[in-house]
Amino acid sequence: MSVLDKVLALRPANAVARLGQGSRLPLLSPSELLRALEGAPVALPCIPVRAKASVPGLLAAARAEDSVLGLACSHPLADRGATERFLATVKAAAAESEHARPLFLQAGPVRVAKPKPEGVAVQQEAIFRLVDDGFSLVSLDVSRLDAASAVEVVRSLSAPLRERELPLEVTLPASAQEWDTVTDKARPLLEGLSKGGVPVRFLRVPSSAFGEEDLDVGMLHLLVELATEYGVSVTVAEVGERSLRSLPTFVAAGVRKVDCAGPFERIALAAWPAEARGVVEQKAEATGVPPGELLGLIEEQLPPLESAARDKLEALTFTEATEVLSLLGVSRTGWRSMVWLAENRGD
Repeated sequence: MSVLDKVLALRPANAVARLGQGSRLPLLSPSELLRALEGAPVALPCIPVRAKASVPGLLAAARAEDSVLGLACSHPLADRGATERFLATVKAAAAESEHARPLFLQAGPVRVAKPKPEGVAVQQEAIFRLVDDGFSLVSLDVSRLDAASAVEVVRSLSAPLRERELPLEVTLPASAQEWDTVTDKARPLLEGLSKGGVPVRFLRVPSSAFGEEDLDVGMLHLLVELATEYGVSVTVAEVGERSLRSLPTFVAAGVRKVDCAGPFERIALAAWPAEARGVVEQKAEATGVPPGELLGLIEEQLPPLESAARDKLEALTFTEATEVLSLLGVSRTGWRSMVWLAENRGD
């Protein structure tokens, strides 16, 4: 039995059901990847997919760097077909390239609210659907809720993830007071979820929480220490191009996952002609959603990219992704993590 065959046996049941028994794609839980890379100075990379044509370049970069990789469908509930299109794109690109390095798929962050009793079932159904769609990580955005409400909502929505033994990520809740620090917001959330028996794998914090120019490394270390007390890993999210130089600092501080939009939004948007970009920018101004992020929501409404533009986007994505993977320390972690998982399947 080969290493790949042994690793394929570790795929979550929901992923196997979505991919089909014949798929050879090692679509794993990020929890398994962290287990394999325990003690290594690395952070799992997760790239939000803004344009479908960028996926082959992202996968190619992971193969070239022999790296683990995560891909995020940032707005999986935008419409009924959002997850289907995302998963079909990943499956097709992986099959065409015979991708055989560890991959995880993230849904979200999905914004949740404190619903009325009749609304709980609606949100629960949405999370069930994401699990059935094959995602190996679900991220919940509770940033508009206070800590107590966030604990209550997350507890009510996490059942399908617990049943499938899939990891959960949550954002920081809203501040109780204006002067609350990152750890002030994190502590009551982590404590409440721990007491409620809700297993959270990642705590998602925007990179801006630690400063744009001068990174507050001390606060970052304090947050990592606090999260570790509860068995939770820190995700630094919304990392833009200006923050790329901080990626090694995040890793050194003990951050275990980084969601990096980085340059990918810029090069994805630039792939479309000026007229199409103008439409995106106008809608972005009207909605308040950044143009690069909005592209991921309305790509189907734009003219399809011409072949040359697709090829250029793939090539540019590959170049940028190899740099990001290197900065996060995950070069040469793909095969190594697979060998470890194959040898320690029963642990």
